Amino acid sequence: MTQWFDYSINLPITDPTWIFFLVMIIILFAPMILGRLHIPHIIGMILAGVAIGEHGFNILERDSSFELFGKVGLYYIMFLAGLEMDMEDFKKNRIMAFVFGIITFIIPMVLGIWSSMEILGYGFITSVLLASMYSSHTLIAYPIISRYGLSRLRSVNITIGGTAITVTLALIVLAVIGGMFKGSIGGLFWLLLVAKVAVLGFLIIFFFPRIGRWFFRKYDDSVMQFVFVLAMVFLGGGLMEFVGMEGILGAFLAGLVLNRLIPHVSPLMNRLEFVGNALFIPYFLIGVGMIIDVRSLFSGGGALKVALVMTIVATFSKWLAAWITQKSFKMNSNERSMMFGLSNAQAAATLAAVLIGHNIIMDDGERLLNDDVLNGTVVMILFTCIISSLVTERSARKFALHQELQDTQSNPKKLNEQILIPVANPETLEYLVNLALVIKDNKQKNGLIALNVINDNNNSSSRASQGKQNLEKAAMIAAAADVETNMVSRYDLNIASGIIHTIKEYEVTDVVIGLHRKANIVDSFFGNLAESLLKGTHREVMIAKFLIPVNTLRRIIVAIPPKAEYETGFIKWVEHFCRMSSILGCRIQFYANEDTLRHLQLVVKKISNTTLAEYSILEEWDDLLLLTGQVNFDHLLVVISARRGSISYDSAFERLPSQLGKYFANNSFIVLYPEQFGEPQEIVSFSDPRGYNEAQHYDKMGKWFYKWFKKN
Repeated sequence: MTQWFDYSINLPITDPTWIFFLVMIIILFAPMILGRLHIPHIIGMILAGVAIGEHGFNILERDSSFELFGKVGLYYIMFLAGLEMDMEDFKKNRIMAFVFGIITFIIPMVLGIWSSMEILGYGFITSVLLASMYSSHTLIAYPIISRYGLSRLRSVNITIGGTAITVTLALIVLAVIGGMFKGSIGGLFWLLLVAKVAVLGFLIIFFFPRIGRWFFRKYDDSVMQFVFVLAMVFLGGGLMEFVGMEGILGAFLAGLVLNRLIPHVSPLMNRLEFVGNALFIPYFLIGVGMIIDVRSLFSGGGALKVALVMTIVATFSKWLAAWITQKSFKMNSNERSMMFGLSNAQAAATLAAVLIGHNIIMDDGERLLNDDVLNGTVVMILFTCIISSLVTERSARKFALHQELQDTQSNPKKLNEQILIPVANPETLEYLVNLALVIKDNKQKNGLIALNVINDNNNSSSRASQGKQNLEKAAMIAAAADVETNMVSRYDLNIASGIIHTIKEYEVTDVVIGLHRKANIVDSFFGNLAESLLKGTHREVMIAKFLIPVNTLRRIIVAIPPKAEYETGFIKWVEHFCRMSSILGCRIQFYANEDTLRHLQLVVKKISNTTLAEYSILEEWDDLLLLTGQVNFDHLLVVISARRGSISYDSAFERLPSQLGKYFANNSFIVLYPEQFGEPQEIVSFSDPRGYNEAQHYDKMGKWFYKWFKKN
């Protein structure tokens, strides 16, 4: 019986099952415990690695699994840093962002090289690499900005744009130093290095987006898309290593060029962040901690001095860069605090640099960055992340209180969005859900309603079963983007009646439906469902037809009729497409007359300063043929229509179905009917026995006579 309890535990543990189990336990509990102490998760993972490593309790050995997952995690950190970079914000504030990016790179470089050589006594190359670690920063406090809804602030946009510049420059310094120790430095070394990096950078920037856009249009399977993105990341990293540079620069470039194809609010983005944050990045951080010897900080050597110098120089140089930028552009003190708070944290690129420098062995047998620098880096990361979080939180709270005061004085309280998606057609379901995700308010984690209507006259159980499957599929697509969906299944006389009743019961604000297929030659273009729906509700209705995935659209073209600015739902649909443009990273071009464009520019500027909007005059609304040369296959045409009797209704809308079917059969388009006041009334008038107003035809005749007399 004693054999049942005769177990001997040998440390470190080498069994793969128990190694993976312990790592999962650390990933699970480290954030819980350290979160109560207000210590950032990234530090928690590193400290956990210190505890279980050979310099701690020696529970685990840093074997090949940590080497493999460590490199994957390192690439993943840099890829996500590029993927989450908002390049449109950088373009909008490019001058101020460029100035801040250069300043926040040069000042830490100068102070870092001076302090490393004069105070710490390091050589020039070591000092340059150490200074590049101070120059780079990670937007580890950005979730605080998202929580307060302050992503449109000027100071935030400047910092994000400056991050792209300073991180790229720091990675180039790192890649050059790494390349110097990978090959012999001769007369042609620098020329060949610059040429190879330039050619490879061009190949990544030019070909990766085109390959990605082709793949996303060809294959919509979620697993294949995820694997494809990972393959592109490691292809970029592998090619960069092939030419003698560090692979993290290739991973960062891959993230920059693919971010337009992967919207921030999308199932694919959610999966990429989930897998990275749940497995690869924590594994990498734990592996970093396992090679750190904290005891050396208190052993009487120079490690503690190095840690103090690194922390003070990194923090002061970032504050000085924010102060100079504030004074240069006459910004207020809270904007300076925001820029300093966001740019002070050292994490991703700093870890990459210190690990790469630690692994480089010089000719004299010493490491380029010794153990003192490695241990000091952890202390610097700990303090800079804490300072960054506290300063950003304090600044964001000030901005939020000021903004809330302005909103309560000028704007009424906004109603919660409820977007209804009928799921009758499984072929268009995914397109409609993805459309709803990019137009909805990101601050709301719910707001989608998937509806399946079963006809009372149809007793087929297969229809009910198919409808249930469609509801579950819609919920899964939205859940992958971390959005909850309310699944509704109901019996009704017909589909239109079921949708209208659901709109009233669930206080739906917007309806997104797909364009139906014509059943016969006498069937209308929009179908009886759309026509009945427009008569039965005054909510905003989008009738959509997509030929390519939503995330591969390159431009949104919006055709707007005269007097559309006087409709009740004008601001709402403008806000929807501004969100869509920002999330997809594509331009939006408005076509309307001068009066409408003037109102439109004011609304777009008020909604978002970062929307890439262009404005063109469209004098003749009667014929959409004028837009055929502007709409390409990868563009989305949006036609703003109107219900009969509304102020912007025009008799030319009657030809809209035939024009869309004839001129834009090979294009993706949306026909939008804006929201109206009140609810439709079932009243038949003797002056309007068919239920709509013919006055528009007389208006058109009057316009024709006016033009004829004016011409003569």
